[in-house]
Amino acid sequence: MTMVSLHPHDSSADRAFSMEEPEDPYVAMYYPGSVYVDMSDVVPPEVRPKPAVPAKPPNVGAPSPSSSFPPQGLGIGGGGGVCAPPPSGIPVPIGSHSLGHGGGHSVGHGGGHAAVHSGGHGHGSSHSSSGGSTLLGYIGIDTIIEQMRKKTMKTGFDFNIMVAGHSGLGKSTLINTLFKSQVSRRSTGWSRDEKIPKTVEIKSVSHVIEEGGVKMKLTVVDTPGFGDQINNDNCWEPISKYINEQYEKFLKEEVNIARKKRIPDTRVHCCLYFISPTGHSLRQLDIEFMRRLSHSVNIIPVIAKADTMTIEERQEFKQRVRKELEMSGIEFYPQKEFDEDMEDKSDNDKIREAMPFAVVGSDKEYQVNGKRVLGRKTAWGIVEVENPHHCEFAQLRDFLIRSHLQDLKEVTHNIQYETYRAKRLNENGGLHPISSSDTQESNL
Repeated sequence: MTMVSLHPHDSSADRAFSMEEPEDPYVAMYYPGSVYVDMSDVVPPEVRPKPAVPAKPPNVGAPSPSSSFPPQGLGIGGGGGVCAPPPSGIPVPIGSHSLGHGGGHSVGHGGGHAAVHSGGHGHGSSHSSSGGSTLLGYIGIDTIIEQMRKKTMKTGFDFNIMVAGHSGLGKSTLINTLFKSQVSRRSTGWSRDEKIPKTVEIKSVSHVIEEGGVKMKLTVVDTPGFGDQINNDNCWEPISKYINEQYEKFLKEEVNIARKKRIPDTRVHCCLYFISPTGHSLRQLDIEFMRRLSHSVNIIPVIAKADTMTIEERQEFKQRVRKELEMSGIEFYPQKEFDEDMEDKSDNDKIREAMPFAVVGSDKEYQVNGKRVLGRKTAWGIVEVENPHHCEFAQLRDFLIRSHLQDLKEVTHNIQYETYRAKRLNENGGLHPISSSDTQESNL
């Protein structure tokens, strides 16, 4: 006897219904609760089409007794009941629970319920949701961090730091203390007896430092003669010129037709500006220097030789310096407008409240409580450089090297350099590419 499934809500009274189950068990499995009609008297046997039996899926669970929905299958329902599953030969995309003509939580033409989580639209009403797909197995996306680490360890990276301030504030000593090696100009044969230059000179020293398999080419740019003259008018101009020259070198390498695979980065990533521990206020030269260069380089103000002040004097001086910088419109690193999210803002706010860091530098070791520590020996004891109760050197080191070094490089490239680049291209209407002969001549 041939059976035809009708919608449960079909209430045609002139048809003869039969509640017998169909002969094929698969039809009974996927169309439970349907009403079947004997069509033998209506359609001749030779005309009646052969019913299509859906393929049996590999895993079909029984419906939950507490569920008010009919059993759900995979696919789109063209008629009543539950949507039929796709043939076993059709692949099912990863992350989708069902296949449909469009996707989404869709209802078939006849009101069937198809569970689809791929987004899109079904033939009936739909509800699309955007969410990450659940992976069915391990792919290895997380190894990209290890790949980046290995490549960085092979190629290394550059970091260029400038120190500026009056002579005798311990600039070279602090740099040696930061990197625990002789990287300042003193290690290259600079004599203490050498006379102070008549004008500001720029001296740079480069070293390759390796720690834990990571190589860093460190370049220390010193500014001897800054602020040491009787007339210090425009003494910041040589420093500003040097910073812009490094941007210009990088820009010319970028616009070359055949440029290098890895452009040498000589741009100044940060400038440590040393403030004299007067305890009163900033000098006009300090304000003018930071105001003119704050838009070209990341300025980090520090109070040098903080061991010459008491704790109370230090705190009052720091508050006075922050207030004067704010009144002068000087923004030091990290700038507020560069905070990317609330987490960065919270961390950077704490740093901004602690700046300028009151630091003490020393490259000499002393024995304190059975430990070798860096410090300065005085008549009343030893000032430990890395002790947070004595000075804020440890905070400066952690901030400069361990937490914000990469951010300093990114801000220099994305903000400072891009500002210079846009200005140069607007002025000249675009830079012309440098020929290979010009490059060879410049290298000579």
